[in-house]
Order: sequence, then structure tokens, then C-alpha cells
Amino acid sequence: MTILIAFDGSDDARAAIAYAGAHLKPEPAVVVTVWEPLLTELAWAPLGAAGAVPVQSEAERWEEERQAERVAAAGAELAAEAGLPDSTPRAERGAGPIWGTIVDLATELDASLIVTGSRGLSAAKSVLLGSVSTQVLRHARRPTLIVPPPPSS
Repeated sequence: MTILIAFDGSDDARAAIAYAGAHLKPEPAVVVTVWEPLLTELAWAPLGAAGAVPVQSEAERWEEERQAERVAAAGAELAAEAGLPDSTPRAERGAGPIWGTIVDLATELDASLIVTGSRGLSAAKSVLLGSVSTQVLRHARRPTLIVPPPPSS
């Protein structure tokens, strides 16, 4: 069985990894960061696309992918430190909403559990489209653990 952990580098995603490591039995885990090319992001947020779209060179074109790979690797390292030693990073290109990519990957992996924080880095998008965690819970046909933010100090 495999645990799928959605990770975007946010404090809530870090809290979800810490909770999973402390409370779940160690199983193989895939820590996924979903990335979108800039033009895809603009298509999902038409209100922000009022200006001209910068053209990226081929070398710069997928910097989003390289950044997602770094974020996923950091998440896998956190998961290993938290108690899930068999954690693998994975960066997935989104072809639609982020939640859809997470649900599709969970199906592909036959994940025993999806773990996500309750909020992530795309707070403005979640106001328009609904939070990623809510949509994963609504559409995933498998157990899903949504970890709330840690209490404020």
C-alpha cells in the first residue's frame, strides 16, 4: 500500500506531513507536488490575466517543473524525518485543477490514503475555485486525511 501526500511547501502541508509521520504506520509514501505552466495558471485564474503574457524561452519554459521537483524532494525528506522513511518525491504536471491531478495520481498508485493540509499556498485560487483539500475529499474514492493547521502560538 502507498500513502499519497500532497505537498506544496506551505506550513499546512508541513503540518500534514508531521501528523502523518507521527500517527500513521510507516508505509511507502509518495510526496507529490503538482505544478502548472504559467499559461495554464492564467487560464485557471482569468481575473489575473488582464495583462500581456510574457513569452518564456525554452530554457526557462519549465522552471515551474524544476521548482516542483525541489519542493517534492523537500517534502519527501520531511516525511522521512517524520517517520515515513520510504518516501519518494514526485512532481506532476497539472492538466487541469490541482485536486484532479492528485485524485488521478491516487488512482494510478492505488493509494491506501491521501494526506493533505487544509490550506495551501494558492489561497486566492481557492476563493475562486474551492480549496484543493475540499475537492480532493469530494472526488477521491479512497480514504482522505485532511490535517488542519497547527494551533497559533
